[in-house]
This record gives sequence, structure tokens and C-alpha cells, in this order.
Amino acid sequence: MSVTKAISSGDAGLLPGRRDEDWRWTDLRGLIRQMPAASPEGRAWAWDHPLARSVDSLIEVVNGRGPSDLEVPAGETRLAAYRFLSSAEAGAHTAELWVSVGEGAVLTLVESYEGASGGYLANANINLRLAKGARVERVVFAADHAEGVSVVDATVELAAEASYAQTVLTTGARRQRIETRVAHPGAHAQVRLDGAYLLEGQHNADLTTVVEHLGVDGVTSQLTKGVVRDQSRGVFQGRIVVAEGADRTDARMGHHALILSDKAEIDAKPELLIFADDVQCAHGNTVGALDEDALFYAEQRGMPEDLARALLTAAFVGEVIERIEHEAVREAARAWAAQRLEV
Repeated sequence: MSVTKAISSGDAGLLPGRRDEDWRWTDLRGLIRQMPAASPEGRAWAWDHPLARSVDSLIEVVNGRGPSDLEVPAGETRLAAYRFLSSAEAGAHTAELWVSVGEGAVLTLVESYEGASGGYLANANINLRLAKGARVERVVFAADHAEGVSVVDATVELAAEASYAQTVLTTGARRQRIETRVAHPGAHAQVRLDGAYLLEGQHNADLTTVVEHLGVDGVTSQLTKGVVRDQSRGVFQGRIVVAEGADRTDARMGHHALILSDKAEIDAKPELLIFADDVQCAHGNTVGALDEDALFYAEQRGMPEDLARALLTAAFVGEVIERIEHEAVREAARAWAAQRLEV
């Protein structure tokens, strides 16, 4: 919430920076010396997205102004989309969304973050509360402007037997951080936290997650994949905490990235903090280049090098996209990756 406080007070000195351990790779204080002026009212623009005609409801929040509550009553099923927009005149603004999902209800929540031009500092705080047996799938399409700065903070609280699945898809920004914190009750609740970042130019993206297992019989599965080229920078920070007494926790985390140029950078920090005995926990982290043997094999069969690289990259991040449960959203995510990889 430090970004929210900085924007509301107009004090850039309150922004997090490299001296804050969890922000050492996404230094906002060093980047923004003077807080931009407060954003004026703005207008939404057309949503050019494959899901535009599929959602049950579409809510637009422009420069921090718009509806802030979404409630799904017990037993209902809904596909909802929220667009968080920074207009051409945008400066600094913050928005808040409260999502309440009733017992046994099912929500697919699509979030789109878009910037019309650079120079803005945007902050969105997303609060999700899932009742017993509720199911939520949240898919984030982050399309911030290359010169924009965007911070998204999500907090998730689950009741027993609830299910929360998340996929973040991003092309980064001047600075961008998408953070998710989950209070996991155990009690046969399930969490999936996935992400894919495709970065080029001088774009930055920071995917940070914290899951706290607080009770017995909880499951967390996490898979993040990234591709960086040119002078871009990807950051992954994943922390899973298994509290004392949270026995029979099953938590697994994986982060895998490709570096496609000498000047691109990946910073990764996967963590497992385990204070219980009877658990199954594991994490993995790999950073490398495209498989040269596979690239050679494709070229030997007449495939142009650029297309071969694009197809191999698409297959690499495709594992994340295929885990999206909602069919229409999964197809939209495939289209998102294909457009950016030109396949």
C-alpha cells in the first residue's frame, strides 16, 4: 500500500525503492523524483479484445474513477471484465476493487490494464474474498504503455474448500509490478498462481507473489515463464510460507525464463519458508536460451529462422496458457501470445 500512500499524499519520497528488500529490483523511488500531478477525469476507448463480446459484464475504470465493487451471489456463475485505463492526460491515480464471491459461486474475472500514452503512475488495489466452496479464475492482460509506471496489488482470502486460479500475462512497461498475496486456509482449498511475461525494448515487469499456508490440507501450484530480449528486464519473486501446524501442505513453484539477447536481464528469487513437518514442497528456477538443437532441426527442414524462434518461444510459454481453465479466455490468451510473437 506504500504506492497508494505516496499517490494520495503527493510525496514521491514514500515510494518503495531499492532499500526495500522486496523492491530492490523495481526501484520506484529512484525513478520518480517528483510525483506526477493527480490524474483528471478521462474517457474510455474501444476495447479491442477477443473477449469484448463474451463477458457478462464490462466495467471500465478510467484514471482511477469507476465502480469499485463486484459481488457474485452464492451459487451463481459469471464472466466479468474490468478495464483499468490510463488516458492520454493521466498523471498519478489509484483505484480499488473489492470482489466478493459467495458460497459455491463461480467467477471468471478478466482484468485489462491499458495506457494511452506514457508519463503516468497508476496503482490498482484488488481485494478478493472467496466464501466456502467458491471458485475464482482471474486472468490479467497487462498492456501498459511503454513509458508508463503501473503497480497492481492483489490480496486474496479463501475460505475452506475454495479454489483460486490466476494467470498474469504481460508485456511490461517502463516499470511494472503485479503483486499477489494469498492467505491460504488449508482446509482442502486450492490455489494456482501462473504468469507469462514477454518483454522487449527497455520494458520491465515484476511478478511478485506471496502465499501463506495457515492450515492443514492446502494445495498451491505455481508456474511462471518469461522471455526477455533487447534491453528488457524480468523480475520474479515467489514466496511460499508454510506456517507451524499447516501439515499435509502440498506446494510447488516453478519459474523458467529465456534470455534472447546479451543485454536483457532476469532477476529471480523463489523462496520456501517451511515451519511444519509433514509437507510436500518444492521449487525450481531455470534461466537459459532457446534450445539450439531444436532450432537447428527446424531450420534444416526449411523453416525460416525467425519463424522457428517464434514457434519455439510460443511453445515455451504455451504451457502456462494451457493451464487456463475457461475455454474462451484460454483462446484469448493464445491470441495474445501469437500476436506478440508473430506466429
